[in-house]
Amino acid sequence: MKVLILAAGYGTRLYPLVKDTPKALLDINGKSLVNYVLDKIKSFDGLSEVLLVTNNKFYSIFVEWAKAQKNFSCPIKIVNDGTNTPDDRLGSIGDIQFVIKKEAINEDVLVIGSDNLFDYSLDEYILFSKKFKDSVTIGLYDIKNLEEAKNFGVVGIDATKKITSFEEKPANPKSTLISMCCYYLPKATLGLVEVYLTETKKADKAGDYLRWLSEKNNVYGFNFFGKWYDIGSIESYKEAQAKFKN
Repeated sequence: MKVLILAAGYGTRLYPLVKDTPKALLDINGKSLVNYVLDKIKSFDGLSEVLLVTNNKFYSIFVEWAKAQKNFSCPIKIVNDGTNTPDDRLGSIGDIQFVIKKEAINEDVLVIGSDNLFDYSLDEYILFSKKFKDSVTIGLYDIKNLEEAKNFGVVGIDATKKITSFEEKPANPKSTLISMCCYYLPKATLGLVEVYLTETKKADKAGDYLRWLSEKNNVYGFNFFGKWYDIGSIESYKEAQAKFKN
């Protein structure tokens, strides 16, 4: 299994904090966001490589960061998607496909956003996901606030944990169960990303892909509990600084 960390965004909503610093390297109580991610994956059985995709602007910074992770359990490779500004970014699905193709990936991939900050283990999620060798499994979280749910992909699931509905940033959310940026992509499903991009020409939002996929294939959801922050704004960053203890 490989882990793909998404860190190619420009964090414009966090300016001026991230104008010259990648959002993934913002400090939360003495540790960068991306290092919290590393802590969650370092003990995975069968982890062969960590791939972190970033843009040309921040590539050299992440290369230096990777060199400093000398004691990590497997190789860390930084992949440059070649973009330089928010206007030419590939988008989350575009970056996933870029890495799949460039690195010729032929094994299961856990995709995780570098701006996810959480305090629970990923082990049960991985065990659950491996039951479905031909289906994508996504991380879900009950945000317990309908107003906040409007900013995320809102998900419906049945008793088997299969996704029955997916609405990206709905004006009137049907629930507060949302999709996190945490996706387990079995090897058998990797080719579907290219199919989606060819059909829709939409590379920006992972939620659009998940909705498309759930209408064509079985997609399963795994509920996470505990604390979770999506570090997308200065407000959420300050809240995490004040409240997050891992």
